[in-house]
Amino acid sequence: MKFPDPLIRGVLVKRYKRFLADITLESGEIITAHCANSGSMMGLKEPGAEAWLSPARNPKRKLKYTWELVRSGDGLVGINTSLPNAIVSEAINGGAIAELAGYDTLRREVKYGKNSRIDILLESEDRAPCYVEIKSVTLKRENGLAEFPDAVTARGTKHLGELSDMVADGGRAVMLYLVQREDCGRFAIAEDIDPTYASALNAARAAGVETLCRVCRVTPALIELDRSLPLDL
Repeated sequence: MKFPDPLIRGVLVKRYKRFLADITLESGEIITAHCANSGSMMGLKEPGAEAWLSPARNPKRKLKYTWELVRSGDGLVGINTSLPNAIVSEAINGGAIAELAGYDTLRREVKYGKNSRIDILLESEDRAPCYVEIKSVTLKRENGLAEFPDAVTARGTKHLGELSDMVADGGRAVMLYLVQREDCGRFAIAEDIDPTYASALNAARAAGVETLCRVCRVTPALIELDRSLPLDL
């Protein structure tokens, strides 16, 4: 997925109220950007970090920038949790995820379960529907290990239960973790942060929910699917 407009470089001043971040642009101007990430962003919100912003295309939008990337060590991390659905959809349509290939149609944000929306629904006349839930992964606390979640996620736990229900109804369900950073070689659940979510994932896997993890290549020009990561589950 290519960014539609060139990103703008700045330096993080602070992230606050979850969805706001003050950033100093290279011109010296300090602006407030939208932070599309409801998690804790552990390890990614230190003042002075290099940040990359996308300009708003809607001139009437209150916040004129969205915080897209932050530098962590030698690499960039995609922190915008509204992008993974587009990244994965593009990869599926391009045949880059073998486990999800061969379906006739792909739809996004389809109502299902108990008042929820599935990130991606894959369908074919001769196959059971495939429900794909996507979670953005940005947390790295030890060398080479990507983890999810970075905060307690009751919503994520709910989704695992609804994926299990789809399997029980004869469908296929896939939990896909999308790591928006390049410096990880393994993936695990952060059980110490949210033990309830960890237990729910174990139950979902036992019920037949499949688990995939993919890492992304992240640059100021694009974020795209790169390779699979082994699961330490």
